[in-house]
Amino acid sequence: MLRLFAMLAMMTIVTACTNPDDLDEAPVYLGDFNLAHNIVVAPNLTRGPVSREATEEEWVEAMTSAIDERFERYEGNRLYHLGISVEGYVLAIPGVPLVASPRSALILRVTVWDDAKQEKLNAEPHQVTVVESMSASTFLGSGLTQTKAQQMRNLSRNAAKLIQNWLVRENVDKGWFEGGEKGRAEALAALQAIEAAEAAQAEGAGSAVAPGEAADQSDPPAEMDIGETALTE
Repeated sequence: MLRLFAMLAMMTIVTACTNPDDLDEAPVYLGDFNLAHNIVVAPNLTRGPVSREATEEEWVEAMTSAIDERFERYEGNRLYHLGISVEGYVLAIPGVPLVASPRSALILRVTVWDDAKQEKLNAEPHQVTVVESMSASTFLGSGLTQTKAQQMRNLSRNAAKLIQNWLVRENVDKGWFEGGEKGRAEALAALQAIEAAEAAQAEGAGSAVAPGEAADQSDPPAEMDIGETALTE
């Protein structure tokens, strides 16, 4: 993980992993999804090199807020829980522009729990890697232009959007939030819109992490208790 952080943090040119500024639009289609429990933990939190320091509590608060902001808009008929473990981060510090100014990054793991079935939908936690969005204010390094709170907010919002994109893909591939073929056309349309946006973004600028890129993790997951159930990260 530290090697990955070193690569991400010292990038001089990266693109946004996604565009999280769509909350004023209708939520992307996710079938019968309705968020029940939003559980964020950070027991294994690792600070990457050349980074400001943030506490476990600060990350839990930032990530919980971003998930609520994005997913509480859904009003489906079936309840699902999201379990998120914040694994590591880099919060860029001020440095020499274009030479030593690092990029902020965040790594987390996600598990989805079906309340009705009382089971996990993904057997292994899904890992998501986020790099801060590129903008006029972050081109020279967000450590020069943003506070720690602003950096955490931006990374958390990007992470929430990437989680949403992943759920859209799983809904198309595995029908997580559908009953039979219900809503199949809408699910496919939602995925096609995401892929078109990612392709346009990738074409516009190079990136160390491809838009929407995420990888499953293989380390043994921790557990979070939810009443009589356990939601794994």
